[in-house]
Amino acid sequence: MKIVNPVIRGFNPDPSLLRVGDDYYIANSTFHWFPGVQIHHSKDLINWELVEKPLDSKRLLDMTGVPDSGGVWAPDLTYSGGKFWLVYSNVKSMRGAFKDTPNFLTTAESIHGPWSDPIYLNSNGFDASLFHAPDGKKYLINMVWDQRNYLHQFHGIQLREYSVEDQKLIGEPKIIWNGTADRITEGPHLYFINDFYYLFCAQGGTNWPHQEVVARSKNLLGPYDAEPGEPLLTAMDDSHNYLQKCGHGSLIETPDHEWYMAHLMARTLHHANESVIEPRGWAPLGRETSIEKIEWDNDGWPHVVGGKAGSREVDAPSFVTSTEAKATYPVKDDFSGDQLNINFNTLRLPSEEVGVSLVDRPGYLRLYGHESLSSLFNLSLVVRRWQAFSFDSETKVDYQPENYQQMAGMVNYYDSVDYTAAYITYNEKQGRCIEVLSCDAENFTFYLKDNAISIPDDVTSVYFKTKVRHENYSYAYSFDGQEWQDIPVTFDSLKLSDDYILMNYGGYAFFTGAFTGVFSSDLTGSKLPADFDYFKYQELE
Repeated sequence: MKIVNPVIRGFNPDPSLLRVGDDYYIANSTFHWFPGVQIHHSKDLINWELVEKPLDSKRLLDMTGVPDSGGVWAPDLTYSGGKFWLVYSNVKSMRGAFKDTPNFLTTAESIHGPWSDPIYLNSNGFDASLFHAPDGKKYLINMVWDQRNYLHQFHGIQLREYSVEDQKLIGEPKIIWNGTADRITEGPHLYFINDFYYLFCAQGGTNWPHQEVVARSKNLLGPYDAEPGEPLLTAMDDSHNYLQKCGHGSLIETPDHEWYMAHLMARTLHHANESVIEPRGWAPLGRETSIEKIEWDNDGWPHVVGGKAGSREVDAPSFVTSTEAKATYPVKDDFSGDQLNINFNTLRLPSEEVGVSLVDRPGYLRLYGHESLSSLFNLSLVVRRWQAFSFDSETKVDYQPENYQQMAGMVNYYDSVDYTAAYITYNEKQGRCIEVLSCDAENFTFYLKDNAISIPDDVTSVYFKTKVRHENYSYAYSFDGQEWQDIPVTFDSLKLSDDYILMNYGGYAFFTGAFTGVFSSDLTGSKLPADFDYFKYQELE
């Protein structure tokens, strides 16, 4: 049996891998998307099902106004004393030399909650994780950020004891490792294995030079010695490897004493006129999660089976003799319940705070128009991840705008400065009509303008479709759901990627991936509702 990578497709970075008995869990970063943290479950390390999004209220996660790619960074999921421990950041700002990075802890006896009120831990860095020491003590490990930009801003990996009784960090913090010469040392996870403390860290930045490195010590407080030779995991030297950006890993041991590591990576696309070497590629699906098998040498150092760049196929654990894949999403969601499907997300805030209702018109998703697609605050938008390079998404919407500042329809979204939309609006010439816009690194284009597509007076519902085909995507519309018309505008899929933002825009962070879904904006402030009858997402690969 084989593990086929990536095991969790689409934007799911910074995996924290955990085994509890014969159950396996992976917790992933969600950044500014709500609810916070995605938790997948597996019995075999091959098939993974999205089962929980624990940070599902402002009690646990308030991301009002956080910047693009702020919010939840690198959650850490552990199990000790009969309960799950979840540590997470809620990054508030990344402006200039500073990062405001409060870290929190919540616990639950079941992976499905209820989760306790969050306990504030510290704010001096990010990628915090909890180490349950053999003597019963607990320690928080995190990278420390140094705002003094005349020094290296990744100051090192800090360890500090956590008091369960006092629900706070106690004692003096200590920097236990500064990483190797490649620096940018982050994502720490600490393990006690065969009388050594092993510190697994991400390093080199989360782009092409990304890597996972290991250091160890006989003493908890160090000194820690780096593994001799090359990094444990990296694809920085192999632009042709199927997995790119490999790094930021976490480790488990199976009951049969086999070792596996989950790590982030990305799959790239290229334009027809590009080399695979420069530019290295574009990853609209964002950073995903893969799993590698780990073996230990005679000196007690870990190595990736199959090579340090990571493999597309990996031997499954020996106990796996058969598997049964579970669908992680419905192809068509009819909005027949009173809760959003677990695969859907809102931006920064709970759905009920951004005008989302499944009960005001039963059988429909109602979005009351709020702010624009460029807002960092109150945006009525419901979307899901792109998880394949070729797919169709589709919806049907009832909407009666009376002002050009009212708009609702389909959106494909990376962040507040990179998105496109096809939508119903109103103009003085044609009345109710269809327009298409793009925000490309904050350069706005309205494509149809005076040639906006008029909607006949007897048409109540308009159907929209997104057609993603690897490097390109486009929109189509229909007035009856049968006869479709392509809108003659083609968009570059590769622009909805971390890589495009980094190369063409800059900004403070670029850590997510492309989403597809529906939105409603009403800049008049009257909150005109748009009713969506269904949403389809069908992969074609």
